[in-house]
Amino acid sequence: MTKQSVKERILETALDLFHEKGYHGVTIDEIVEVAQTSKGGFYHNYKSKDALLYEIHDVFISVVLKKTKEAYDTHETPIEKVVAMLYAFTYVFDYYQRHITVFYNEGTYLPDEYKEVINEKRTEYQKLIEQVISDGVKFGSFRKEISTSMTTMAIIGLVNWTYKWYRQNGPMTMQQITSYFNDIILRGIVTKEGYEEALKQQLLIIE
Repeated sequence: MTKQSVKERILETALDLFHEKGYHGVTIDEIVEVAQTSKGGFYHNYKSKDALLYEIHDVFISVVLKKTKEAYDTHETPIEKVVAMLYAFTYVFDYYQRHITVFYNEGTYLPDEYKEVINEKRTEYQKLIEQVISDGVKFGSFRKEISTSMTTMAIIGLVNWTYKWYRQNGPMTMQQITSYFNDIILRGIVTKEGYEEALKQQLLIIE
């Protein structure tokens, strides 16, 4: 097992403590004590507790952006892209479940300077989804009457809410859940030609 760095220990400790006690219920002194480091070690890696909370968000949003861009670039058709991009999105909600839960519960306490950076990255992700929906409409895979922005927000909202109810030891894996999400999304936006492609690619749930 790889030994954790001081920065990793602080982050992991903060995740546990913020989840248990809430952001305002935890002090830097407590984080330092549980992480078995010093205040000097803390401030060498994070300038403040706010910066630590921001890092919790940045860890998972950076992975979302990286994997979503890879999905967009490495798949051919808009239908393949949107399916792969959704798997990239839900992967993060599985692997980084603690990060996401803590941030969604506590992120409101961040100062505006951090929120601005976060909003920039979220906007970048939103534009990637909008682009693939727009591509699909132009390509004839997605219905021309759908709203690109509303479809994008519906997709993001569908996944975002999973942090409230998804359990890693639950009856369905995140991969199985994502196949349901993709089925719901595709059936709502594809044209007849798009439907045939989705069937051929086995991207729909068929009884």
